[in-house]
Amino acid sequence: MSFAPNLIELPVDRARRARDSLSCDLLDAVALADGAASGMRRVVDRVRREAGATGVEWWGPGEDSTLTRIVTSGTSHGERASAPLGRAGVLVIHGGRLSAALESALSDLAPVIRGRVNEEYLARAAASLARRNEALDEFAALVAHELKTPLQAALAAEDPTAFIDEALDLVDVLLAAAQTGPVGEASTDVGGCLDRAVGSLGSQMRVTSDVPAPVPVPPGPLFVVLRNLLSNAASAGATTVHVKSERSYRCSRLLVEDDGAGLGARDRYATGSRLGLPLCRQIVARSGGALALSARVPNGSRATLTFGLTEA
Repeated sequence: MSFAPNLIELPVDRARRARDSLSCDLLDAVALADGAASGMRRVVDRVRREAGATGVEWWGPGEDSTLTRIVTSGTSHGERASAPLGRAGVLVIHGGRLSAALESALSDLAPVIRGRVNEEYLARAAASLARRNEALDEFAALVAHELKTPLQAALAAEDPTAFIDEALDLVDVLLAAAQTGPVGEASTDVGGCLDRAVGSLGSQMRVTSDVPAPVPVPPGPLFVVLRNLLSNAASAGATTVHVKSERSYRCSRLLVEDDGAGLGARDRYATGSRLGLPLCRQIVARSGGALALSARVPNGSRATLTFGLTEA
């Protein structure tokens, strides 16, 4: 005796199957992408097709937590509808229809988007913290280097008051130089700062200058820059240093040229306060300028401080 198998056909919820498939596709688009924005580009393209829309925009949380338009697909024409994504922002759909299946898929997607956004925010915060720690190490090394001379002089002096005052002044200068915001208008005679820098180093280098015009850097920070540049020249074995200025219709320059071993002789040049050059660049940048180093022919190095002119 043979029996035919009993077949029971269950009804299939086609709408539910489509919804689950759509949810999986959108979740994969965000979860497997390199970043939240790249994943959402695929999402808005898919949503635009599913909704028959002319355009779709993703407005997500920006750096200050306000909504910012991050990704756009198509054009902004037609009646507008919004699909809230909770803390992940909102999708704005132009000229299309937001079906129940699409709403359900977007509801499933919202926490995944938010997770990717949070991951990227934490990564940026960690990178920023690492850069700040590096800057703090740089600053601590520069403070130690700059304070070494006056504090050693104070230990050897009968009356250390003047040297201690100089050390305290240097701390104030370095703290101001470490700030990142722009400074106001400033105008400093280079000759006075240069004489102070030469005197503080006690070097046997011959330093000459031809700088008729002031530079737009406060005197304290300019002293730190010149002191570092002269110290680097001394460590490179320079016997003479010449400081001069140039001016064109576009910019003004302050040049510090030495006859030392040059930038290529890293074993000698780096024994000076070369560690302070990043902060010196920051000092100059706060006054709207730039600091660059270059080699001289046949030997030596040149530091160029360039400032844009505000007047023709």
